[in-house]
Formats: sequence, structure tokens, C-alpha cells
Amino acid sequence: MRFFCRVVVAASFGLFCAVLFGGCDRADQAGTGSPPAELTVAAASDLQAAFSEIARQFEEKRDCKVRITFGSTGQFAQQIEHGAPFDVFAAANVAYVDKLAARQRIIPGTTRVYARGRIVLAVSKSTGVAATRLDDLAGSGIRHVAIANPAHAPYGLAAKQALERAGLWEQVQPKLVMGENVRQTLQFVETGNADAGIVALSVADVPGISFTAIDAALHDPIDQAIAVVADTKNEPLAREFITLVTGADGRAILEKFGFEMPE
Repeated sequence: MRFFCRVVVAASFGLFCAVLFGGCDRADQAGTGSPPAELTVAAASDLQAAFSEIARQFEEKRDCKVRITFGSTGQFAQQIEHGAPFDVFAAANVAYVDKLAARQRIIPGTTRVYARGRIVLAVSKSTGVAATRLDDLAGSGIRHVAIANPAHAPYGLAAKQALERAGLWEQVQPKLVMGENVRQTLQFVETGNADAGIVALSVADVPGISFTAIDAALHDPIDQAIAVVADTKNEPLAREFITLVTGADGRAILEKFGFEMPE
């Protein structure tokens, strides 16, 4: 018997809470006597396309709903440390998961590195801005450069490292426009609020954006990890979801959206 499930994507933690506590699907409860199982996932913003597809595949195999909130890895880590009601945390950098594990906020033995991210230099095709090298960002023709906030966004930290190691940080820093996450950073470029941006490859491959890969040697590896949150009430389901993400089907989807597979 095939069950109907639906992926719900929330853009912010506040919206997530409203959906989680006030928005249960009454239609699903009617006629079955009880609601289907529900899995809540906090996922880095670079995963929106890939994890939406993975979640749909998971729902096709399980009697469940997958509710995903996409946002900043660092902000999610803070929320989980203070008891945010997530079952699974998919971070854009393994370091955040390791820190939560050290504070007993992750179930031991559930952490898996599932992908390695890449950063690219992105410009909007509509603006006519020509920037294909990091050196171009220091030129007078580039007034604003968007990166995610390095304080809590792993892709922003990688962008900062790349600029530093290329010897461009002091020249480019006064031009910086900070996004809360890598997807918002791309929006600054798309809307013309920034002439160029350094973003994740997984979000850059969209109509209207031209991008060039940045040498991975210029920044630390962006190894992304997933784990089961300690307070989950759905540990078996959470473990199954992680198995799908790190298995052959999940890896194929992640590769399709520009992620490299961990060694």
C-alpha cells in the first residue's frame, strides 16, 4: 500500500515552530485514526534542492511526513543546543555536529559525513558584470561583494579563507555584503544588491546566474555532516533517513546538485 506524504519546507525557525505545533494536517488524521509519523530536519541552506528531492523519495518508501527547515548551520547548532525540536541535523560543516556531540546534543554513533561542498564566484547575467577570478573582485567595477556571514555560515567562512589566501581580503572586505546563509547571499547577486558573490555550487546553478569554480586549495574542505539529535522521539526513522542520504540513492541526488562525495 502506498501512502501519501508531503514535504513541507520552512524558511525560518519561527515558521517551522508555527507549522510544527499549530499546523498538523487534519486531513491525514481523518479516516486513519492517527497521524502518520513525522520527521523534522534542520538542514543547511545549500541543501534545499537536494534534500527536497531526497525527502520526497523517503516519503515514498515510508508512512511519514518530512518537514525540513533550511537555514544557517551555525544558527541551527545554537537552537539545537538549547533544545530546538529537530530529529535530524544536516550541517554544512562537520565541526558544528562535532561540537554538539561533545555537548551530548547528538546521539553517539549517528554522525556521518555525507558530502563535500564547493564554492564558486557568481554574477548575474543581467547586470553585465564580468568577474571570473577572485582578483576581479578587487577592481573598481565591483562595488559590492556578497558572502554568507563567516561567523555562522560554513560557506561564508570558506569564502573568507579563499579571499585571505589569495591576498585579497583587505581589498575586498570594505565591499562585503553579508547574507545570513548562502541562499540569501545568492539572492543579493540575483537582485543586483551585490555585483558578485561567493556562494555554494549547489545553489548557483540556476537561470540568470553565471559562475566560475574557485580553487578548492584556497579554503579548508567543506565536509558536511548529518546526525540524529539527542532529544528525538523518532530515532529509528531518523536513522533510516540518514541511511538514505548516505546511501547510493542519496549520493546520486547530492552529486546531481554539485556536491562531491567524501573520501
